[in-house]
Amino acid sequence: MGEGSDMTDTTHTPWHLWVVGIATLLFNAIGCYSYLMTQTGSLAELGMTPEQIAYFDTFPAWADAAWALGVWCALLGSILLLLRRKLAFAAFAVATVGLIATTYFELLVSQIPDSLQNPLLMAVIWISTLFSLWYSRWMSAAGVLR
Repeated sequence: MGEGSDMTDTTHTPWHLWVVGIATLLFNAIGCYSYLMTQTGSLAELGMTPEQIAYFDTFPAWADAAWALGVWCALLGSILLLLRRKLAFAAFAVATVGLIATTYFELLVSQIPDSLQNPLLMAVIWISTLFSLWYSRWMSAAGVLR
């Protein structure tokens, strides 16, 4: 290329970005689906019991907002990661804030029914969120994200 050409995208996309991006996109889409099913009153169609549905119906607005923030920003972060945008880190950071608030509500404020307690799922959500946050920061520092 000539001296005056504009070649700013010299960093190649590593193969693992596609694996992480697609895996987190699918995982986070499940969280968004769960949120939408709850907000549209479709939990009975998912096989939830009246006790479980009542639990979700009693969420205060701030807990619903935190849940929305967590799942939608995580999905946005995955999309931005696949688009190789530095804003992926910010989206994952906001998703982490949503997860912190949601976890606070679930563990310290609400009386979650035994049938909805799933420590393994909560651990997987935390691991996925923190990994996404770290990974997006790493890819940004490596110059992969613009």
